[in-house]
Amino acid sequence: MAEIVQHRIEERIPELEQLERVGLFTKKEVKSIIKRATALEYKLHRLIVNKDDFIAYIQYEINVLELIKKRRAHIHYQFKREEIEFPVIHRINSVFRRATKKWKDDVQLWLSHVAFCKKWATKGQISKVFSSMLAIHPDKPALWILAAKSELEDRNSSESARHLFLRALRFHPKDKKVYLEYFRMELLHCEKLRKQKEELEKAEMDLGEYEFSPEILSGKLAEVVYRDATGKVKEAEFVISLLNIAAIFDFTKELQDLILQDLQTNYAADSLTWNFMAKRELEAAGAGGELPTAKGRASDINRREERCCQVYEEGVKSLNTETVAVPCDLEPMWSSYVTFCLERLKRKTNVEELKEKRQQRLLGVLQRAHDSSMLKECYYKNWLQVLLSTGDAEGAASVAMAATQRHSRSVSVWSLSLQTMMQLGSGDVGRLFQEALSLVNPKESLPLWQLQVQWSVANQSPEETENLFTRGQLSAVAAVSMEIKENYLDWSYSTGGYKKARKTFTSLQENRPLSKAFFTRMIEIEKEQETPKMNSLRDYYERALQEFGTSDDDLWLQYIQEELGPRGQPENCGKIHWRAMKFLEGESVERFTCRHTLFQTGRL
Repeated sequence: MAEIVQHRIEERIPELEQLERVGLFTKKEVKSIIKRATALEYKLHRLIVNKDDFIAYIQYEINVLELIKKRRAHIHYQFKREEIEFPVIHRINSVFRRATKKWKDDVQLWLSHVAFCKKWATKGQISKVFSSMLAIHPDKPALWILAAKSELEDRNSSESARHLFLRALRFHPKDKKVYLEYFRMELLHCEKLRKQKEELEKAEMDLGEYEFSPEILSGKLAEVVYRDATGKVKEAEFVISLLNIAAIFDFTKELQDLILQDLQTNYAADSLTWNFMAKRELEAAGAGGELPTAKGRASDINRREERCCQVYEEGVKSLNTETVAVPCDLEPMWSSYVTFCLERLKRKTNVEELKEKRQQRLLGVLQRAHDSSMLKECYYKNWLQVLLSTGDAEGAASVAMAATQRHSRSVSVWSLSLQTMMQLGSGDVGRLFQEALSLVNPKESLPLWQLQVQWSVANQSPEETENLFTRGQLSAVAAVSMEIKENYLDWSYSTGGYKKARKTFTSLQENRPLSKAFFTRMIEIEKEQETPKMNSLRDYYERALQEFGTSDDDLWLQYIQEELGPRGQPENCGKIHWRAMKFLEGESVERFTCRHTLFQTGRL
């Protein structure tokens, strides 16, 4: 091994001599490089090699390259690159090859090699690296795309990029991303050829020796890719993605028309098609900004939005007649329609007439979607917000009730509807809470209990509120029971003071399940009194530790801190510490020991 390392170091001598001779490095720095390189070489030639050693070696060599680059800029010396940088770059490439041969599955290592080749102008190596990588990882479409893009952008080779995409499609014949990037590449190639031809014509050069096929210039290769792609992947969303790519280029009008026609013919039963066509109407119309007045522009925008709505209406009608064949497509159609109306309403405008028309349009669409039983839960919130903002209390109450009938087991819908009824001051809120809790899944009912407590505290008598707390704390759902107990204790303290809070605590402390917050809140209440009783605090801590003493190291530490306070007895701390070490389990013991030590040294 020593002979190999010595040989590697001797190979460096010519470049190091040049570095010293031209003044980029000093003699001392050269010796330092030799020393560090020797240590790194020994690590690479051990019997059991480590990937981190290869990475450290590569990083060190790259750092040397970066330093040479900075020194050259500083002293304005740009000669002898073949004798200085090239050997270092060659050595790094060699180490990368050894590393990727040893750890073939590490994709990041391969990509690091590619990034190095790109940065240090060794683009001739990139194709070889990608070729080796794809031989090992042909199952990753992203790597094929990356390799093809590199051929197109770094080496300016459309032919090589096309070849890679075709090979990728042999391994991934239905991969949408590969097809999309292949389609984009063909259009970019076509655009490049058109620009070349235009420049040659401007220069009045003879085009005889150059071949510019009219079919290629018009995008026929991209059309071939499109037909192959849509034959393999039959999805409206995919066709729309291809159309969006084609729309980027200004010479693809015929191709766009072809794709649009196929979309309308083959995917007329898909809501995505109608959504795309509607929004296309909005974008394709004449620009309203050319009109001189705000009112004129608003009128133009309204006309365009009306045309969009006409397309949506046509889509709803078309899909409605095909619900037997395609039963799942009507709800997404309504959702797209509602989403469009919401987006338009959110757009700012100073013209009140346009704002009102958008609002009325949205309310009409929401009502019709609801009547068709196709309105999703999430849109009822928007509906109620619009009605409340217009002051239509009766309409809001009606929609709130309709939402709970349509989605009777949804906690979010009940919460929204109950909040609306509370805001409107309805007298049926109490009955609605009972109905909601009887319909929803008890395990998901916590938000409804929290809302009911909030409403009861604000609107009902103390006796009725206490009855609610009594019912809630008996819930079979642990989360509900614990939350209600915490709220009950807080409410008792705020309405009846310390005595009532203590009485509530005493009555609940044996009724499991209990939360840590229940005990810590009672401890806080005790500390808020003018003369807190240490015996009471001890009782609260002891009771809490019965429940959480095996896992909560923080509780034990708080107990010790309390005894070290002005009201406590420091001599009890040793006993508490002994008990904590005995009761705590698992990682809690180590955590407690560490935090207790920090506390004793004044660092916590």
